[in-house]
Amino acid sequence: MRVVDLADDPDDADPSTVGEVIVAVGDPAAPNAQYWLQAATFTLLPGDIGDRRAIAVDSVDAAVAELAERVARWPQAAAVCDDVLRALDPQAPARSGVITESLAYSTLQAGPEFARWLAERGPARVPESADPVLVERTGNTVVIRFNRPQRHNAFSTPARAALLDGLRVVLLDPDVTELIFTGNGPSFCSGGDLGEFGTFADPSSAHLARTRHSPALALDAVTARLGTAARAEIHGRVLGSGLEMACYCGTVVCDPAAVLGLPELSLGLLPGAGGTVSITRRIGRWRTGYLVLSGHTIDATTALAWGLVDELSERR
Repeated sequence: MRVVDLADDPDDADPSTVGEVIVAVGDPAAPNAQYWLQAATFTLLPGDIGDRRAIAVDSVDAAVAELAERVARWPQAAAVCDDVLRALDPQAPARSGVITESLAYSTLQAGPEFARWLAERGPARVPESADPVLVERTGNTVVIRFNRPQRHNAFSTPARAALLDGLRVVLLDPDVTELIFTGNGPSFCSGGDLGEFGTFADPSSAHLARTRHSPALALDAVTARLGTAARAEIHGRVLGSGLEMACYCGTVVCDPAAVLGLPELSLGLLPGAGGTVSITRRIGRWRTGYLVLSGHTIDATTALAWGLVDELSERR
């Protein structure tokens, strides 16, 4: 990880090609600040300047030290995540971004950092769950609910299949004019079920499964048709794949007590449910990169200010 000052002279080489995480600090009014605000992975400042390329932190020095430690522990995942976010065109169709993300994810699945996490976790067992996703239709409205409340709706392979079935109802029936995407129990979705991680047959098969059976692409298509009437209602833990999928919806309504984040780096991975597309579209690559590399969660008020969610709901 390289730390630069916003007053530093611009690089002769394009920072997006040098293959390292670049964190900028310093005075946002410095003559070269605009160059580094754009070129850095993200900028850390002691206060909010209303710029999505910069993140306000309590202590810049402490935040830099923490990031340096995390990047040193997961250097491959951090570098690959930065590469993927820089490569993304938020205006392009979602499919190209999802494919790029998935190929990078499979690369990391075959790498030493994910292997280390698997070894540290040890054997895991995935509890059986009947009806992991519930689909209800009332008139022209389809409600899709995650239904593994005892596991904070951790996203599993059966849940993915059931979610896709529900989304196909919306996609194939032109009479459906509204989607509500939510979850039963204390959380919307706490991310991928960790008990399943490492059960893929091989990275290429995992890539094909992610891209040929992708809830992210289905949600993107639903939102393309329904617009703001494709609504995610999120609460509790909204982490990893849960946040990534919700952000494809045209409207995201967030409970004030919700906690949102992208914890994948601690597994030696990057977001793998389409989040490098959906979240970057909403808050830019800089804040997306910060959420991944720092591992910090944010509250609903911050998510609203950033544009990660569209409105706050009544407290549950």
